[in-house]
This record gives sequence, structure tokens and C-alpha cells, in this order.
Amino acid sequence: MAHIVLLHSVYGLRAVERAAAERFRAASHEVVTPDLYEGQVVTTIDHGFTLMNRIGWKVIVERARDAVRKMPASTVLAGVSMGAGVVGELLPDRPDTAGVLLLHGITGIPASARADLPVRLHVADPDEFALPAAVAAWEKAAMDAGAAVEIFTYPGVGHFYTDASLRDHDEEAAELTWQRSLAFLHHL
Repeated sequence: MAHIVLLHSVYGLRAVERAAAERFRAASHEVVTPDLYEGQVVTTIDHGFTLMNRIGWKVIVERARDAVRKMPASTVLAGVSMGAGVVGELLPDRPDTAGVLLLHGITGIPASARADLPVRLHVADPDEFALPAAVAAWEKAAMDAGAAVEIFTYPGVGHFYTDASLRDHDEEAAELTWQRSLAFLHHL
């Protein structure tokens, strides 16, 4: 069983993150889904960036830090799109993190990360927010930092392909992502 913090996308905490958390709980994991926007949700990515900027990155990250403060040191950090960036902010202060699960986004892996930190990335190919060249550079940097990286790309799908409420959704790629994510968590 893993303890997991699942950080939401720029849209806010919505059904897609709640459903992912329920999948993980059904596999006997403990999951926390902090609401970094305090109840605010948007329906377009542009409105999401506007809301993120209005709240402020510093406030969002501090809310995430508050959410993980009482969680075990080995908590898995998982982020969905914008949440992946929040993971990158938390990771330097959590050296005993059991693993990192990134969905729809990349983030820096600090040089202070423990050797062989398991990191899994799931992204569209190509993804407008994580272009192939950026993913390749991220992979090299993460491996140079000592992380044990595995990348799964999903050709021909949209950025947020796991979200059934968006036009990006691809049911087959989404299901494969959840299966692979559960296998990753099982082996931590």
C-alpha cells in the first residue's frame, strides 16, 4: 500500500482526479487530493491559466505543502498537468518520497533526489505542453539526477486524454495509463 498525494490540473479539482483517486483507493492505497484552488473549477484551459495566475503560484504551492505536511515522508507525489509542476516544487523538501507519478506534464527532478527515485511519466505524443524535445531533455536531466525514469507516450491523443469531459479524451490511452499507474504504485 502506498500513500499518495494527487495534485490536480489547471482546471481545478474535478471528477477526473477524484476518479483516479478512487481507482487508487480500490487498489488499497491511501490517497489525498488537496484542492489547491479551494473549490474553484473552470471549464477551459485558458480560464484555468487565468485562475492559476490570479491565485498565484506561491499560494498554490503553499497549499500543497500544507496538504503533505502530515503525510508520511515516503508519500508518492503524483501530479496531473499543472499538478506535475507542483510535484516539482515539493520534491526537494521530501527526500524520502517513494515515487513520482507525472500525468500530462513534466517537472524538474532535483539533484538532491535520492538515487534511483522511481519516476513515471505519461504524456501525449506530441503534447503541446510537453513537446518531444522537452520530454527528451527532461528525461536526460532526470536520469542525470539519478532518477529511475520510465516514460509512456500515447501517440495521436490530446494533452489531457484521461479526462472524459474534454475533447482530448481517448478511452483506450486513458485506461492503459491507469493500468500502468496502478502497476507502478503496486511495485513501490
